[in-house]
Amino acid sequence: MQRISVIIPALNEAANIVALLAALHPLRRLGHQIILVDGGSTDRTAQLAAPWCDHVLTAPRGRAAQMNVGAAKATGDLLWFLHADSPPGPPVLHQIRTVAGGRGAWGRFDVRLGGDAWLLRVVSWSMNLRSRLSGICTGDQGIFVRRELFQRLGGYADISLMEDIELCTRLRRIARPRCLPGPLLTSSRRWEQAGILRTILLMWRLRLAYFLGADPVQLARRYRGPS
Repeated sequence: MQRISVIIPALNEAANIVALLAALHPLRRLGHQIILVDGGSTDRTAQLAAPWCDHVLTAPRGRAAQMNVGAAKATGDLLWFLHADSPPGPPVLHQIRTVAGGRGAWGRFDVRLGGDAWLLRVVSWSMNLRSRLSGICTGDQGIFVRRELFQRLGGYADISLMEDIELCTRLRRIARPRCLPGPLLTSSRRWEQAGILRTILLMWRLRLAYFLGADPVQLARRYRGPS
């Protein structure tokens, strides 16, 4: 059996983490590995996650660093990087198992943002179309990659933001991603809290700045806003 290692970077996700890990429990029952990497939570994220995981690790805050720590502990043939607010339904679990047992170097899922606003459906559709055309994926889309390939490429770059785009740019030189239909449901909380249109414009500006050579540390500050 080709094993999957699910790697979840988390920070103060006590409200969501049990629902996510319960959704992943069917994979764990089948012998797949669940790894949570906490980035310094001040709530009970790690304690709540512990009964549901094979490993609960700690790492410096930042998704790239956290996911690299998780990948170093992983023993599965396929690494699946999953955000803590993206609980997978049965279709997604079936699709990731099919990929693990078949071919394909790396890929992602179509995503669907939660929430009822019609503009969120447009955002989801545009994200999926963009990644199909460009071969570039975001972390919200549940990126998966063969462990051997991830290790050969040196993992995620140690940058504060756009680590998913940077990795996909390297992976795309080796193979086009497999685009699985999912859909993988992900939280729309940031979009709704900051304003959907405002968040769309912010992400466009940040990606353009990144491609023009801006410092990811500065981009991360703009993304997170005032602390």
